[in-house]
Amino acid sequence: MLRRTFLLLGAAALLWTAVAPAMADDKAIILQSTTSTANSGLYDHLLPRFTEKTGITVNVVAVGTGQAIKNAKNGDGDVLLVHAKPAEEAFVADGYGVKRFDVMYNDFIIVGPAADPAKVAGMNDGPAALQKIAGAKAAFASRGDNSGTHKKELRLWKAAGVDPAKASGTWYRETGSGMGATLNTAVGMGAYAMTDRGTWISFKNKGGFKILVEGDEDLFNQYGVILVNPAKHKRVKAESGQAFIDWILSAEGQSAIAGYKLGGQQLFFPNADKKNM
Repeated sequence: MLRRTFLLLGAAALLWTAVAPAMADDKAIILQSTTSTANSGLYDHLLPRFTEKTGITVNVVAVGTGQAIKNAKNGDGDVLLVHAKPAEEAFVADGYGVKRFDVMYNDFIIVGPAADPAKVAGMNDGPAALQKIAGAKAAFASRGDNSGTHKKELRLWKAAGVDPAKASGTWYRETGSGMGATLNTAVGMGAYAMTDRGTWISFKNKGGFKILVEGDEDLFNQYGVILVNPAKHKRVKAESGQAFIDWILSAEGQSAIAGYKLGGQQLFFPNADKKNM
């Protein structure tokens, strides 16, 4: 009888071992997002709060915005949170996303060495600053990875009337890397770089680098959140994904975003539009 009891307990344990991961997986979602949000530490601040409230685990895939959108189009995610609004709107218009919501913003800045060879310090005109950098043939490190930051940078170069691709490999260097790695490259080269403010605040290897250009309306950096369309991909966990979106747009989620600070500096500013929810 005792042996039979142990056998039954052993079978139950094996059954739980098989079922528990499936149950845990059912309460887990994949968030396709950006290196800037992940590198800043924002998700380390937000996600434990969400999980504690809902029991849903969020696994973040942090890549450039272009790659995150591509992954979501392939159904490799449940929720998309990125920062390239035209591309996000196209994602929804093409049927890959259900609806897009503004969730938060910060801004882009141009950083560089204290020596400032292009003399752009104090400027608040992004395209004009890039014109001066190009004119001086001063080293500039670009992500070059089709990320939201890279897309914005290319729009600013276009507004400046400069085609940086013609200088690729000379003063213009494309890293093909995330924001943190690109900043490390810029510091190592003594090159200018454009970054989101959140990543810069959290970046540890600043060396003698400073914020040189900021305050331009064209440097505004909006983030949006979208549920991947379950009609396109049946494996999308629509209920759990929508729960995350509802939470991050709620007063509690928005307050948590506003409460994330490093060294007394707020990295992201919530701006969910409740009228569109």
